[in-house]
Amino acid sequence: MKTQYILDHFRSITRWIAPEQSVDRIIIGDPDADVSRVAVTWMASFRAVREAVRRGSHMLITHEPTFWVHANEVAALESWPADSTKRQAADRKRKFIEEHRLVVLRVHDAWDAMPDIGIPFAWARYLELGPTPAAVSENTFQHRYDLAPLPLDDLARRVAAKTAALGEPAVQVVGPADRSVSKVGIGTGCYCDLEVFQGLGCDVSVICDDSNWYWEGVQFAADSEHCIIRVNHGVSEEPGMITLTEYVNEHLPGVAAEHIPHGSTFRLVGRPQPPLHEH
Repeated sequence: MKTQYILDHFRSITRWIAPEQSVDRIIIGDPDADVSRVAVTWMASFRAVREAVRRGSHMLITHEPTFWVHANEVAALESWPADSTKRQAADRKRKFIEEHRLVVLRVHDAWDAMPDIGIPFAWARYLELGPTPAAVSENTFQHRYDLAPLPLDDLARRVAAKTAALGEPAVQVVGPADRSVSKVGIGTGCYCDLEVFQGLGCDVSVICDDSNWYWEGVQFAADSEHCIIRVNHGVSEEPGMITLTEYVNEHLPGVAAEHIPHGSTFRLVGRPQPPLHEH
C-alpha cells in the first residue's frame, strides 16, 4: 500500500478540520513508497524511530511531532540556525530516518476526534469510566462521565492503579482527600480547559501535564474548589495508540501494524522509605 493512500485514508475520516489546515501529513518520506509493515507510537522520539527501524518497519505513524513543533515541522527546523544545538539534534534525527528510508506519518487530528475509539474515548475506557460520556463539550474533545460518589483520593488511587501499568505509578491530586466526587471530566493534550469541565458540571477533572500551568489553570481550579487529578500526557494517550494500531490492522488490508509503547515521559525518583518498625 502506498504511503499517500494511508495519509488520504486518515484525512478522509477527519471531519472537523480541513486537510490543508491539518497537521496530519507525511513528515519525512516518499509518498509513493510501498508500505506493508507499520509501527505506531505516541511520539516519534529518537528511541521510537530506532525501534521502528530495528523491527523492520516501513512506516512510523506518530500522534505527536517528530521535531518538537506542532505544525510545519521540517520548515521550522530548516529555519533554525545551522550551528544551534536544536538544529543539530534535528539534523541527526532526520538523517537517521532518511538513511533507513523510514516514512514518518503523523496522525493527530484524525485520531483526536475519532468517535468511540479515538483519544478521549480510549482513555475513558482504559480508566473504566464507561463507554458513553454523560456530557460532551462543544468542540467534542472534553467529556464527562458519571460515577457513584466516592472520595477524591479513592478516585485518584483508582486512576493511579491504571496509569501504573503505563509507567506512571503515582498521580498528582489537587483538592481535599475526602471530597466526594462523582462527575468526572476527561481530557487529553491541550483539550483540558478547566472552565469547560466546570461548564459540563464536572466536580473533578482528569487532566494531563501539558495542558495547564500550575500558577494559572491549576490554581484557578483549586481556588474555585474544582478537584484535579493530573497525569502525564503520554500516559493519557497511550490507550488511543493501541486503538489506532488495531484500526490500521482492521481497515488497511495488506498492512500489518504493531504498537511501540511510549508510556510516561518521565521516571519518578524519591528517597528510599525507612523500614516500618514493629511495635
